[in-house]
Amino acid sequence: MTESEVRVSPSLGFPRYGDKQNSPFFEDYLVRLLEERDRIGMTGMIRQIDALMITVEPGNSLAYVGELCLMTPYHYLVTLETEQHATHILRIDMAAPDILVREVKDPNTRGIFRSLNEVYPIGAHRPNSRYMGEIFRVTNTHDVVDLQKSRDVRFFNQDQIRRLELPGNMAVVKPSPYTHNIVGYWERPEDELRVYALGISSIRDDVNAAYRQAKETQERLGLVDLLLPIDHLATRVYSQNREAAILEYLTLTSYYYWGSYDIDDQNSSTNVTKSAHHANELESPAKVFTAANHPYFVNHLLGLPSPTEDFVRNFGPRLHHLAVAVRDGEAGGRPNIDYVVDSLRGCGREFLLDVVGSQEEGLKQIFSSASEYSSLIVEYVQRFGDFQGFFTKGNVANLTRAAGVDETLRSLQAEAAG
Repeated sequence: MTESEVRVSPSLGFPRYGDKQNSPFFEDYLVRLLEERDRIGMTGMIRQIDALMITVEPGNSLAYVGELCLMTPYHYLVTLETEQHATHILRIDMAAPDILVREVKDPNTRGIFRSLNEVYPIGAHRPNSRYMGEIFRVTNTHDVVDLQKSRDVRFFNQDQIRRLELPGNMAVVKPSPYTHNIVGYWERPEDELRVYALGISSIRDDVNAAYRQAKETQERLGLVDLLLPIDHLATRVYSQNREAAILEYLTLTSYYYWGSYDIDDQNSSTNVTKSAHHANELESPAKVFTAANHPYFVNHLLGLPSPTEDFVRNFGPRLHHLAVAVRDGEAGGRPNIDYVVDSLRGCGREFLLDVVGSQEEGLKQIFSSASEYSSLIVEYVQRFGDFQGFFTKGNVANLTRAAGVDETLRSLQAEAAG
């Protein structure tokens, strides 16, 4: 197939970046899947990410809402109560996705999402805590579901959605065998508010108090105008599932393949997909897949570190971090990201390393310590001026190395705890 033939498909018309060598299987099916997706109208029907779903342990949602409202620009909107869950809706505005923080009420609640945690040594210590997946706005749910079913995509039926207490006004794909995440679809006109069919609605006094305290701290620290919406979501998968995870996500969404880079000294690759409809990631975050270059059982022969593979073996395939964009500019004579991080450190927030990168390189980044409530890391990223790349290999190597050290410590602590 010639280059001109490939570029007939809109989803394949974006520039390709990176130095990672993909397999012939990947390159062949990338073209075939995206050409078909465009041809049958799926790309046009699936739009932006409307919401992210996170579940936490009983009693942890109050603290986690406070943490997110301090470390991100999100606001507490409302709580939706069902028999088994309380779901707190966090929102910036209708141009950015919501975050749905679900708390399991009964620690003995069983279900498919808990089972995805329990087979992994660290994941089992917080069996109900996990990032669940993304909800996409679609123009016609019935047509999208019918087309996806014709492509062998499997969905929860309505009885399963009811028993799992997922939003009743959505179609939900069963967890991926590669990422353990779900994808949801719901039909929402662009000009209508997001309303979730998730039980009785109220504004809880305790959650609202935690939210207000977080925002008062943000205001006092001067962070309100510096924090922007989510830039990207980063999932870690097993080395052998890298290509399948990317192709599956492109099958389920309207995203395209931006490219992949090898991070040789950390024995991993970073692989980026982006929305075909929104050039600005703040309107629909990029989805990043990180995977080891080699499976764990050959590392003793290679003499290489394997932080990504170690993470997946300890936690299972799952989201590793969500990245919050920091407004370009300076505060107090320093880049905004340095001001943000120093301010948060001053009120007790911990980070895995110092800010990496530079204005000369085009961006600066940093990882927070993992949340004790969700196990998710918050990344901050500031891009300078007209920086055209998505990241730099040096930054990613430093971030991956720091996260690997932290995850090793957590693994040892989990073993000591039995």
